[in-house]
Amino acid sequence: MQKNFYHNNASQLASDYQKLAFEDVHASWKQHWPIADGTGKQPRVLDIGAGSGRDALWFAKNGCEVYAVEPAQALRTIGKHHTQSTEVVWLDDVLPELKKVISLGIRFDYILLSAVWMHIPRSERKRAFRKLSNLLAPNGKLIITLRHGDFDDGRVNHGVSAEEIERLAKERALHVCLKTELNEDAMGRNSVQWQTLVLNLPDDGSGDLTKVRHIIVNDSKSATYKLALLRTLLRIADAHPGAVLDRTDGKVALPQGLVALYWIRQFKRLLDIDFGDSKGIQQNSNTNRGLGFVKDEGWRKLSHLTADDLAIGALFTGDDAKALQKTISDSLATIKSGPVTFIYQGAKENRLFEMVKASKQRKSLSSFVVDSEFLASFGSFILDESLWDCLRLYSSWIEPLVVNQWVSEMKRYESNKARDIDLQTYHNCLIWVDEKHDTKAIRKKVDNLRQCGTEIQSVWSGTKLRKEYHVDHCLPFAYWPNNDRWNLLPTTTAENLSKSDRIPKTNRLNDSRERILEWWQVAWQTEQEQTRFFDEAVLSLPNLPPQCRNFEDVFEAMGLQIKGVKSRLLVGEW
Repeated sequence: MQKNFYHNNASQLASDYQKLAFEDVHASWKQHWPIADGTGKQPRVLDIGAGSGRDALWFAKNGCEVYAVEPAQALRTIGKHHTQSTEVVWLDDVLPELKKVISLGIRFDYILLSAVWMHIPRSERKRAFRKLSNLLAPNGKLIITLRHGDFDDGRVNHGVSAEEIERLAKERALHVCLKTELNEDAMGRNSVQWQTLVLNLPDDGSGDLTKVRHIIVNDSKSATYKLALLRTLLRIADAHPGAVLDRTDGKVALPQGLVALYWIRQFKRLLDIDFGDSKGIQQNSNTNRGLGFVKDEGWRKLSHLTADDLAIGALFTGDDAKALQKTISDSLATIKSGPVTFIYQGAKENRLFEMVKASKQRKSLSSFVVDSEFLASFGSFILDESLWDCLRLYSSWIEPLVVNQWVSEMKRYESNKARDIDLQTYHNCLIWVDEKHDTKAIRKKVDNLRQCGTEIQSVWSGTKLRKEYHVDHCLPFAYWPNNDRWNLLPTTTAENLSKSDRIPKTNRLNDSRERILEWWQVAWQTEQEQTRFFDEAVLSLPNLPPQCRNFEDVFEAMGLQIKGVKSRLLVGEW
């Protein structure tokens, strides 16, 4: 056992360790060293594989509350002696169990694994990483130093890679904030190199990110419903700031119809895909139990529609209108009895979400446009304002975690395993917007206007468009998937390729103002076209009134949204 080697050779190893200073060994992550903030609060540090106590002593002398884990008795004894002038707490514990550490009920601001990971067999690493990530306090950091190079003294190196750590971090919703290059060995061994990764458990200061992470990673799930609701809210928070019905008393109210519509959209590809048995991809752990929102008079009558057909501003009539309203109602019933009931903090009655019926009972409509009024007619979906702000600010980080966890859940369901569904199929069925159809309507509009003799110019330069042209997402699709009419603008091929996945600088946007307004006015003239244009804008852009019908107001709101996306997603400028 590795532990026996460290116990039997403790004196020599301790002597070697003490020859090196903390500041030299850990210089590569100096920017993340614990710093006392002057408030009297001590950073809490867990040093796993603490050896002779060199690092534990440094942490203690720099104002930290230190817990040192060392399974080798002789080394632990030396470490206790070395740190006896401090209040370092020594524990006889070992990865992946960490039973004694976990029994403390403490969360740590820093967890250090220095020269430890290579000793953990690959089969135990996922479990070990899960334990470590769950021991982090909000905004806590996990520091792992990786030894690249074998031993020549009988110890075993099970092999390490930064890519493995990054994958585990992604699974556990940790952010990689530092990955160093390979560095030379401080002891001068030519066959050994070291690499350090610093991982962070993000925190927005309110604790809401911790709640979200718990739902994604730790909450028990017999179906994918919790993940589906969370992704629905993430999508609304990111794409539809104008959807908020009310924001008072620390609460945010959203239209229940929009929550249900997005719930339906994301399940559509998953359930419509045909493997020859007309069952779609299984979404719960019970193969024999159906999904509560999939009914004959609702969902199954929408089989001819795609997920992208269920869009803001779309017109539904006749049987489609009746079936969609029924599906929305069925979906809301499922959401209320499922994830809304079972997502809570602490006591079961402390639910994170609330659903309130509309004050006026709605009647089924024979036709309707999916607009703010229609979506609000189903009632209000309520959550804490701080949680809403958290979802909005961190959506680009949280959503990929939700999708990956959703895929992991589906992969373990029996019928999915039996059909041997490949990973790409899962991800294809969870895409939000089908890029193949993203500019089709705009191209059709440009071509029709040209046939009527209208000259179309690039909104960015005023250059007359040739036969070959591009349709640009003003807010790039790669960062903010949105195919609303206001976001799709005609441009030259060269300009769009030059812009790529960047947002226009303020000066460029302002210089293009009149051309953008002219394009909107020429392209969207009929009442039906303008209804869709403005309905989309009201829900996806900030500070627009529900009855907005002014192109100039939309332009101003678009400018604000560009600034917001730049701030949240760190998108480059063009």
